Amino acid sequence: MTTSPPTSASPPTSAPLRAVPGADPDRYWPTVAAVGCASMMLPFSVTGAAVALPDMAARLGASTGSAQWMLNAFNITFAALPLAAGGLADRVGRRRVLLAGIALVGALSLLIALAPSMAVVDAARAVQGCGAAAVLAAGAAVLADSTSGRRRQLAFGVLGTSFGTGLAVGPPAAGALVQAGGWRAVFLLVAAMSLPAYLCAVRAPESRRPDRTAIDLAGPACFTAGLAALSFALVQATGAGWTAPGTLLPLGGALLLVVAFAVVELRRAERAMFDVRLFRRAEFLAVVCQPFTVTLGFVVLLVYLPAYLQGVGGRSVLTSGLLLLPMTAPVLLLPLAAGRLAAVLSVRTVLTAASGLIVLGAVLLLTVRGDASWAALAVPLLPFGAGVGLAFGVIDNAAVSTVPVERAGAAAGIFNTMRITGESVAVSGAAALLSTLTAARLPGLPDGEAARLAARAVQGQVDPAHRSALAAGFTGALHVTGVVLAVLSATGAVLTHRALRERKR
Repeated sequence: MTTSPPTSASPPTSAPLRAVPGADPDRYWPTVAAVGCASMMLPFSVTGAAVALPDMAARLGASTGSAQWMLNAFNITFAALPLAAGGLADRVGRRRVLLAGIALVGALSLLIALAPSMAVVDAARAVQGCGAAAVLAAGAAVLADSTSGRRRQLAFGVLGTSFGTGLAVGPPAAGALVQAGGWRAVFLLVAAMSLPAYLCAVRAPESRRPDRTAIDLAGPACFTAGLAALSFALVQATGAGWTAPGTLLPLGGALLLVVAFAVVELRRAERAMFDVRLFRRAEFLAVVCQPFTVTLGFVVLLVYLPAYLQGVGGRSVLTSGLLLLPMTAPVLLLPLAAGRLAAVLSVRTVLTAASGLIVLGAVLLLTVRGDASWAALAVPLLPFGAGVGLAFGVIDNAAVSTVPVERAGAAAGIFNTMRITGESVAVSGAAALLSTLTAARLPGLPDGEAARLAARAVQGQVDPAHRSALAAGFTGALHVTGVVLAVLSATGAVLTHRALRERKR
């Protein structure tokens, strides 16, 4: 087996002919621009929505549960559908699915900006997540089909930078928009961002697999339902507790549906949308599971640290977004450099170093306080951002380079399913963990009242009558979360290092 890093791999020369040739030099930059612009919308749709949530919940009079579903509804479909979207792109056309995804994200953002109630917002966010999944899977497949060699390395570096730009600009931009025009301005911006992305994508080359196998519906249906049940259980746990029937029943249902998904995909063998047998390979497992250790903690901090700084620290929406710059700016600056480092060193070295930096940042979260200065917050956030920025420059290309180019859509779907599933579970699970830990630090209150106050605090709404207790409880919960993230990232660093060492031998 070759020892060269996946980031510099070229598409196999034995790949079947495509319906429309993708490697057109005249379309290279329009294609890269299309995927980059489209991808930039996705992290902004997550971070911007999180920053806008406190203002949205207050203005729409939403309950804690319905407000949390504004994030969960998007994350469930965004996590569950990249696999199906990637397989569909391989069959019906990668550019076609990319265009449909961009249009869906833009149109639903406009609908959300005009929504009169949280129920409408929650439903629209679920559909918007479908479009985001299509953009995520089809965009990487379009790049894999239309580029090779150093041009592919550059293209995926631009893709990582686009994600980094959305992450870096998202919190402060959303904070400024909320402060100037309210939460609706955040979604109007996403709708406006979809227009140049769509116009660029029209010029991208079309491609698809030459064989038209039947689309696997049963597997993705089981997976989507299982993820929805898991997210619902996590939301229930924040209010009803972990031992309540309303929490345990959906948890059991989620487990059964995931088992059913694995059984269905194994029986379909080569016709499966998700080839679960690939997880027997250490190299593949290391690449597609890396996002769990890279982005899980990053997304948790992006979503809940602004709420902590607003509620406990009394910061404005704009200020809390700006305070995240030490974490988000490296994700904007490092992906292009990471591709060059991987070519000189190895993917193993870059990914292991990235996880190590995240471990350092997670441990240093123990120093965070609500009233901490910008410099004090930068101490843990800077290594966090540097680790994620390095990983973003190599993991997408590494994932699609493990398979022939005609299956690039499915490979991107598998990889992004793992990535977004981790993020979705992290957002829901972190809300439940932070709420539970905060409520446990509120003595002298009935369990129901403590849970309600804690859940509101996690969304950035601190009750003035209990500010001191909530500040201490939320801070302690955040520190425990940092320890959990450090353990997970350290485990990921060791496993990735060992798995890619086996690959090199």
